[in-house]
Amino acid sequence: MNIEERWIKRIKKSGSHEAANELISRYYREMYSFVYKQTIDSELSYDLTQEIFISALKSIGNFDPKKASFRTWLYKVASNRVVDYFRSRHYQYRKLTEPLEESDLEEKEELIFRLEYKEEVEQIAEAVSKLDTVIQQIVRLKLFGEYTLKEIEGLLGIPLSTVKTRYYAGIKLIKKEMKVNQHD
Repeated sequence: MNIEERWIKRIKKSGSHEAANELISRYYREMYSFVYKQTIDSELSYDLTQEIFISALKSIGNFDPKKASFRTWLYKVASNRVVDYFRSRHYQYRKLTEPLEESDLEEKEELIFRLEYKEEVEQIAEAVSKLDTVIQQIVRLKLFGEYTLKEIEGLLGIPLSTVKTRYYAGIKLIKKEMKVNQHD
């Protein structure tokens, strides 16, 4: 039994805060990065990452090491939370009311590049959020979690051919959506 399995066992058995902190510490940066790549917002990413770990710890009793590694299971929890966020009213409202950020300290060209990059990521995230939930999960895990299609097959328990079909259908829809937005 490795250290991670021992932490999980201690959390399940006695709700060990020490073991929970160790487990969170091991995966915090990776989960934060996964969320940040999709939101390009550090405060929001911090909040969502906290929610991911709260949710994971609350449902750790459902974790089955025979079905997937803890890391894989955690990505599933994270991708579900991100999908929920992009479907939420808070996101829809925020999108309508959020002004572009400016910073006096940054060079104009760097600021323009950052805003263009952020806008592009937001467009992709917006397009992804319009997809069917299962397609969304597949696309998010592939693009932002950097999972392979084969790994996603195991993670979601869907045949590889279905994963590929849904992923490529999702990418096609995203490209179509982005072309429509560029012509507006």
